Amino acid sequence: MADLRTVIHNIKLKNPVITASGTFGYGIEFDDFFNVNLLGGFIVKGTTIHPRQGNSYPRMAETSSGMLNAVGLQNGGAIYFASEIYPKLTKYETNVLVNVSGSTIEEYIACAEIINELDRIAGIELNISCPNVKEGGMAFGTSCPSAVAVVSAVRKVYKKTMIVKLSPNVTDIGEIAKAAEGAGADCLSLINTLLGMAINAETRKPVLSTITGGLSGPAIKPIALRMVWQVAQAVDVPVIGLGGIMNATDAIEFFLAGASAIQVGTANFIDPLASLKIIDGIDLYLNRHKISSINDIIGKLQL
Repeated sequence: MADLRTVIHNIKLKNPVITASGTFGYGIEFDDFFNVNLLGGFIVKGTTIHPRQGNSYPRMAETSSGMLNAVGLQNGGAIYFASEIYPKLTKYETNVLVNVSGSTIEEYIACAEIINELDRIAGIELNISCPNVKEGGMAFGTSCPSAVAVVSAVRKVYKKTMIVKLSPNVTDIGEIAKAAEGAGADCLSLINTLLGMAINAETRKPVLSTITGGLSGPAIKPIALRMVWQVAQAVDVPVIGLGGIMNATDAIEFFLAGASAIQVGTANFIDPLASLKIIDGIDLYLNRHKISSINDIIGKLQL
């Protein structure tokens, strides 16, 4: 077997495959399907300081080569996570990370402070695609000043690895990436979902209760790949690639574009074993090309 080990800041991964937030529950839901410890890590669903019921149904819809979701960060809140969920996660012998979300900078800070006290959580993924309610709903990650404000504020209270998840709904992803890096991000993950919508022609109504939602799946992969390539050239911190990765070939493309690790999201809904198959496929690719380590192909796109 090839050497699949890699490092994200100071998080050592046994392999570069992580499952994406919002597609893997709290991890424990997948225990019936496979040994979760075989993953490089997993990111639990978006966690906010206050409990959230999420949006009204319907809040998910299939699209051509993808899916739309508008779940709305349904979760029990950070205190619930720390007291009820976290004790169940300490059994895992792989990296467990928490996706942190909020509607104000104060909410991000409060949530991060609680997660900071949990020893077995390897790091957080700061979701700056959330709407900033104090700025009229504009996402934190769509302007450099607002991105810097939330990242720098959380950096002051969170002491372990902080991954910042970037929104693709911007004009220049490189500028946002550099701003997040300068504000204290240890790593960047991208892309989050693209804003889209679906309409039922028979009823003449939107399919989703929220009208618009986040588009994920194979349809967004070319955009994600382009943005990962751009960001990997713009920053010095590691980059985690995600967006439409369904198989090992998809993953290899992201490594070549500059990603040090990848996240598997929508594929988990189709095949609970998708992540394990991707790990095996990466190993087969490296062996077929007589490459000894995954690190030997990161950023090695030939131009």
